[in-house]
Amino acid sequence: ELRHRASPWQRNLGYPLAMLGLLALTGISILIVSFHVLELLLDDSAMPRGIQDASLGQVSFSIFGSFGAALQVILIFYLMVSSLVGFYSSPLFTHLLPERRDTPLTKIIGNCVSLLVLSSALPVFSRTLGITRFDLLGDFGRFDWLGNFSLVFLYNMSFAALTTLCLVKRVSWAFQAELVRAFGERH
Repeated sequence: ELRHRASPWQRNLGYPLAMLGLLALTGISILIVSFHVLELLLDDSAMPRGIQDASLGQVSFSIFGSFGAALQVILIFYLMVSSLVGFYSSPLFTHLLPERRDTPLTKIIGNCVSLLVLSSALPVFSRTLGITRFDLLGDFGRFDWLGNFSLVFLYNMSFAALTTLCLVKRVSWAFQAELVRAFGERH
Protein backbone atom coordinates (compact mmCIF):
# COMPACT_ATOMS: atom_id res chain seq x y z
CA GLU A 1 0.00 0.00 0.00
CA LEU A 2 2.86 2.38 0.76
CA ARG A 3 4.49 1.59 -2.58
CA HIS A 4 1.33 2.52 -4.46
CA ARG A 5 1.02 5.84 -2.61
CA ALA A 6 4.70 6.71 -3.19
CA SER A 7 5.47 9.34 -5.80
CA PRO A 8 7.16 8.32 -9.05
CA TRP A 9 10.34 10.04 -7.82
CA GLN A 10 10.38 7.85 -4.73
CA ARG A 11 9.67 4.67 -6.66
CA ASN A 12 12.07 5.33 -9.53
CA LEU A 13 14.87 7.20 -7.79
CA GLY A 14 14.53 7.06 -4.00
CA TYR A 15 14.07 3.32 -3.49
CA PRO A 16 16.83 2.26 -5.93
CA LEU A 17 19.27 4.76 -4.38
CA ALA A 18 18.41 3.54 -0.90
CA MET A 19 18.95 -0.05 -2.03
CA LEU A 20 22.29 0.82 -3.63
CA GLY A 21 23.31 2.64 -0.45
CA LEU A 22 22.47 -0.40 1.67
CA LEU A 23 24.34 -2.69 -0.72
CA ALA A 24 27.36 -0.36 -0.65
CA LEU A 25 27.40 -0.15 3.15
CA THR A 26 27.09 -3.92 3.44
CA GLY A 27 29.85 -4.44 0.90
CA ILE A 28 32.14 -1.95 2.63
CA SER A 29 31.57 -3.58 6.01
CA ILE A 30 32.34 -7.02 4.54
CA LEU A 31 35.48 -5.61 2.93
CA ILE A 32 36.66 -4.01 6.19
CA VAL A 33 36.01 -7.18 8.16
CA SER A 34 37.84 -9.24 5.52
CA PHE A 35 40.86 -6.94 5.77
CA HIS A 36 40.65 -7.22 9.55
CA VAL A 37 40.73 -11.03 9.25
CA LEU A 38 43.91 -10.75 7.15
CA GLU A 39 45.33 -8.31 9.70
CA LEU A 40 44.56 -10.77 12.48
CA LEU A 41 46.45 -13.49 10.64
CA LEU A 42 49.50 -11.32 9.98
CA ASP A 43 49.79 -9.00 12.98
CA ASP A 44 49.09 -9.57 16.67
CA SER A 45 48.48 -5.84 17.23
CA ALA A 46 45.22 -6.12 15.24
CA MET A 47 43.54 -7.77 18.22
CA PRO A 48 40.77 -5.52 19.58
CA ARG A 49 42.44 -4.80 22.92
CA GLY A 50 42.37 -1.33 24.43
CA ILE A 51 44.83 1.35 23.41
CA GLN A 52 46.70 2.32 26.56
CA ASP A 53 49.15 4.96 25.37
CA ALA A 54 47.09 6.83 22.76
CA SER A 55 45.05 9.75 24.00
CA LEU A 56 42.14 11.31 22.22
CA GLY A 57 43.12 13.85 19.57
CA GLN A 58 46.77 12.87 19.34
CA VAL A 59 46.39 9.77 17.18
CA SER A 60 44.14 9.28 14.17
CA PHE A 61 41.98 6.22 14.53
CA SER A 62 41.62 5.86 10.77
CA ILE A 63 44.30 5.52 8.12
CA PHE A 64 42.13 7.60 5.76
CA GLY A 65 41.92 10.60 8.08
CA SER A 66 38.65 12.53 8.27
CA PHE A 67 37.04 10.56 5.45
CA GLY A 68 37.85 7.28 7.19
CA ALA A 69 36.52 8.56 10.50
CA ALA A 70 33.28 9.67 8.82
CA LEU A 71 33.02 6.27 7.13
CA GLN A 72 33.49 4.54 10.50
CA VAL A 73 30.69 6.62 12.02
CA ILE A 74 28.39 5.82 9.09
CA LEU A 75 29.21 2.09 9.32
CA ILE A 76 28.63 2.03 13.07
CA PHE A 77 25.28 3.76 12.58
CA TYR A 78 24.45 1.25 9.81
CA LEU A 79 25.36 -1.66 12.09
CA MET A 80 23.19 -0.18 14.84
CA VAL A 81 20.17 0.20 12.57
CA SER A 82 20.64 -3.24 10.99
CA SER A 83 20.96 -4.78 14.47
CA LEU A 84 17.69 -3.16 15.49
CA VAL A 85 15.94 -4.29 12.32
CA GLY A 86 17.30 -7.82 12.75
CA PHE A 87 16.32 -7.87 16.41
CA TYR A 88 12.74 -6.79 15.81
CA SER A 89 12.45 -9.07 12.75
CA SER A 90 13.42 -12.22 14.62
CA PRO A 91 10.45 -14.45 15.45
CA LEU A 92 11.33 -14.44 19.14
CA PHE A 93 11.05 -10.65 19.52
CA THR A 94 8.40 -9.58 17.00
CA HIS A 95 5.84 -9.40 19.81
CA LEU A 96 8.02 -6.77 21.52
CA LEU A 97 7.56 -4.29 18.67
CA PRO A 98 5.77 -1.19 20.00
CA GLU A 99 2.29 -0.41 18.71
CA ARG A 100 1.18 3.14 18.13
CA ARG A 101 -0.98 4.42 21.03
CA ASP A 102 -1.42 0.90 22.39
CA THR A 103 1.85 -0.17 24.00
CA PRO A 104 1.61 -1.49 27.58
CA LEU A 105 4.19 -0.42 30.14
CA THR A 106 5.79 -3.89 30.31
CA LYS A 107 6.42 -3.77 26.56
CA ILE A 108 7.94 -0.29 26.88
CA ILE A 109 10.25 -1.52 29.65
CA GLY A 110 11.18 -4.56 27.54
CA ASN A 111 12.02 -2.28 24.61
CA CYS A 112 14.12 -0.02 26.85
CA VAL A 113 16.07 -2.99 28.21
CA SER A 114 16.57 -4.41 24.71
CA LEU A 115 17.79 -1.07 23.33
CA LEU A 116 20.12 -0.64 26.31
CA VAL A 117 21.66 -4.07 25.78
CA LEU A 118 22.03 -3.54 22.02
CA SER A 119 23.56 -0.07 22.43
CA SER A 120 25.96 -1.34 25.09
CA ALA A 121 27.10 -4.17 22.84
CA LEU A 122 27.66 -1.91 19.81
CA PRO A 123 31.13 -0.57 20.80
CA VAL A 124 32.43 -4.08 21.51
CA PHE A 125 30.81 -5.36 18.32
CA SER A 126 32.42 -2.67 16.14
CA ARG A 127 35.83 -3.12 17.80
CA THR A 128 35.76 -6.89 17.48
CA LEU A 129 34.95 -6.61 13.78
CA GLY A 130 37.79 -4.14 13.26
CA ILE A 131 35.50 -1.35 12.03
CA THR A 132 36.92 1.05 14.61
CA ARG A 133 39.64 1.10 17.25
CA PHE A 134 38.10 3.96 19.19
CA ASP A 135 37.42 3.17 22.86
CA LEU A 136 34.20 5.24 23.05
CA LEU A 137 35.19 6.63 26.47
CA GLY A 138 34.90 3.24 28.09
CA ASP A 139 37.29 0.42 28.75
CA PHE A 140 35.57 -1.90 26.32
CA GLY A 141 38.97 -3.13 25.15
CA ARG A 142 39.77 -4.57 28.56
CA PHE A 143 37.48 -7.58 28.24
CA ASP A 144 39.64 -10.69 28.57
CA TRP A 145 37.98 -12.52 25.70
CA LEU A 146 39.01 -9.74 23.28
CA GLY A 147 42.55 -11.10 23.58
CA ASN A 148 41.47 -14.63 22.55
CA PHE A 149 42.63 -14.97 18.93
CA SER A 150 40.44 -17.99 18.13
CA LEU A 151 37.26 -16.35 19.36
CA VAL A 152 37.90 -13.01 17.62
CA PHE A 153 38.97 -14.74 14.39
CA LEU A 154 35.90 -17.01 14.39
CA TYR A 155 33.63 -14.04 15.15
CA ASN A 156 35.05 -12.05 12.23
CA MET A 157 34.91 -14.99 9.84
CA SER A 158 31.32 -15.79 10.86
CA PHE A 159 30.25 -12.19 10.34
CA ALA A 160 31.92 -11.96 6.92
CA ALA A 161 30.60 -15.33 5.74
CA LEU A 162 27.03 -14.92 7.00
CA THR A 163 26.73 -11.34 5.78
CA THR A 164 28.05 -12.32 2.35
CA LEU A 165 25.64 -15.26 2.25
CA CYS A 166 22.68 -13.03 3.17
CA LEU A 167 23.73 -10.41 0.62
CA VAL A 168 24.09 -12.93 -2.20
CA LYS A 169 20.84 -14.62 -1.22
CA ARG A 170 18.86 -11.36 -1.13
CA VAL A 171 20.31 -9.98 -4.34
CA SER A 172 20.03 -13.24 -6.28
CA TRP A 173 16.46 -13.83 -5.06
CA ALA A 174 15.49 -10.30 -6.07
CA PHE A 175 16.97 -10.84 -9.54
CA GLN A 176 15.24 -14.22 -9.83
CA ALA A 177 11.90 -12.72 -8.80
CA GLU A 178 12.26 -9.90 -11.33
CA LEU A 179 13.20 -12.36 -14.08
CA VAL A 180 10.23 -14.59 -13.26
CA ARG A 181 7.94 -11.55 -13.20
CA ALA A 182 9.35 -10.22 -16.49
CA PHE A 183 9.10 -13.56 -18.30
CA GLY A 184 5.75 -14.37 -16.69
CA GLU A 185 4.14 -11.17 -18.00
CA ARG A 186 5.15 -11.97 -21.60
CA HIS A 187 3.52 -15.40 -21.70
